[in-house]
Amino acid sequence: MAYNQFQLLRERRFLPYFAVQALGAFNDNVYRQAIIGLLFYLGVDAEQRTLYTNLAPALFIAPYFLFSAIAGQFAEKLEKQRLIRITTAMEIGIMTLAGIGFLLGNMPLLLVALFATGMQSTLFGPVKYSILPAVLKPEELTGGNGLVEMGTSLSILAGMIYGGLIFQVAGTWGAEAAAASVIALAVTGNLVARLIPRVDAGAPELQVNWNPVPESVRIWKLTRRTPAVKHAILGVSWFWFVGTVLTAQLPNYAELHLGAPERSTSLYIFGLALFSIGVGTGSLLCEKLSARTVEIGLVPLGALGISAFMLDLYFARSGLAPQSGLDIAAFLAGDNGWRIAVDLVGIGFSCGLFIVPLFALIQSRTPKDEMARVFAGLNIQNSAFIVTAAVTGLVLQQVFGWSIPQVFLAVAIANLLVATWIFTIVPEFAMRFVSWLLVRTLYRLELHGIERHVPDEGPALLVCNHVSYMDALILAASVPRPVRFVMYYRIFQIPVMRWIFRAAGAIPIASPREDLAMMERAFDAIDAALAADELVLIFPEGRLTTDGSITRFKSGVERILERRQVPVVPMALRGMWSSMWSRRSASAASGRMARMRVPRRFRAHVAVMADAPVPGGEATAASLEAQVRQLRGDHA
Repeated sequence: MAYNQFQLLRERRFLPYFAVQALGAFNDNVYRQAIIGLLFYLGVDAEQRTLYTNLAPALFIAPYFLFSAIAGQFAEKLEKQRLIRITTAMEIGIMTLAGIGFLLGNMPLLLVALFATGMQSTLFGPVKYSILPAVLKPEELTGGNGLVEMGTSLSILAGMIYGGLIFQVAGTWGAEAAAASVIALAVTGNLVARLIPRVDAGAPELQVNWNPVPESVRIWKLTRRTPAVKHAILGVSWFWFVGTVLTAQLPNYAELHLGAPERSTSLYIFGLALFSIGVGTGSLLCEKLSARTVEIGLVPLGALGISAFMLDLYFARSGLAPQSGLDIAAFLAGDNGWRIAVDLVGIGFSCGLFIVPLFALIQSRTPKDEMARVFAGLNIQNSAFIVTAAVTGLVLQQVFGWSIPQVFLAVAIANLLVATWIFTIVPEFAMRFVSWLLVRTLYRLELHGIERHVPDEGPALLVCNHVSYMDALILAASVPRPVRFVMYYRIFQIPVMRWIFRAAGAIPIASPREDLAMMERAFDAIDAALAADELVLIFPEGRLTTDGSITRFKSGVERILERRQVPVVPMALRGMWSSMWSRRSASAASGRMARMRVPRRFRAHVAVMADAPVPGGEATAASLEAQVRQLRGDHA
């Protein structure tokens, strides 16, 4: 049976954690919306409501600036299940205080509890994402993150709807209903947290620095240690910027530009629901599109989608609504109603494609004993971007007089510029997008043994038969971890592909007759990569096959293992000989590249096989050749 990411929801290592984070997001939003409902119920005048509604987000987000550095250290030092139990127990106390505030109608007490809720969320934040690499396999990271993002976005939406309806439905019992709801949800979260299995601390020996200022600087430096991680974190924060601008404008956008009745939340909630459903759908689809690898090639696709749908949202309705007082059905039946609805879903869908691979990348490229602190640094940066987004939206409208559609247009253009900048300075994103697009367009991949036999961490040498000019891209799309490819320098120099190979850190090699110095540099680079705990893949045949068969493995693999005895994973490609960019004519025998041949069927079936690792001290060129031949079988 084919693997499905929803199988994680049946397993104790994931389900209780997933439920806890979803309950937490749900309860936070029930509480915040219930406060707004209480303001209307108490008859607070518009000026005071504006004060409270603007003060509430500031109180919630302030702890992220103040306490994230300390929270990251706790998440690193403590056993993670214990920390989750502590944070959910804190939530019970905080929501009990909030319940008293609801019963007394005491707004200052509710705001104190809201600040404490932000502090509790700050403590939970670093463990929320740093726990996933400890309980999931590398090939499950994308699917697990997709489920978490889906659960979070839908829980936020459901919490806002539930919290907003409490006082409307319960009437005079609204305060009691709000108090009972937030306390019951907090108790439920704590009970579920006790079902999470034990997860060891990342750095139990860590000494906690209680001074948040120097520790925040230190954590900031951790987030910038690896360029790909640094810019993935920037991408996540930019997602929050775009999301904050969009969701913050939705209430007024619904009334002014969609035609919602005054003080009605139906179209606002509908628009938010469309966006949230889009985020959830895009997040879930990431695993299918990435074939269970950390596929950052989806990030440029998501970035392009965000700008495209936001641009269309502007052009769909750049002015005021032609009619007012519309319900959802009337809006959809009106001018460009369905087009706007599709745009809101499309923006959310693109955000899901954008954010999930970035989280998976951060988790896969960050050392385990630093991960919680890196996510704490991410939370600090996210908070700064959220505040900046809120201020930017206000300034553009209040100072410059821009309309909400003009704000959306500006964000669409800014998103293209920011994405282009990130992809220019970190070409790996664009490289993976191009390779993902080529591989998924031209082939249908089947993977066998990859997740079992390719090690999740540490160095390893991968060996595979060499069939076509696309082999490296096929294998890169199949292995969850980044791979350093060793390839014949003439293939490395193929136009367009050269840029992809260079961005992927491929190592060009030549024969000693062609360029002895290049060959020696290649072996030095291979050894350095293995010393750095990387995966290195070589094609021991030394050239493309000219007849579809596997030729004799050369002794280069033994030379590599003489310098550093690392595990060797035999791999084989099946079905590539009948696909594009393989040598299938007599002219190839003389060393010339054969004319590209269109496969018998579009999107040819290709299988990538992997066998159990062989200890470096036992592997020989002959034995590895025999294993690869057996793996490939008769499927050229």
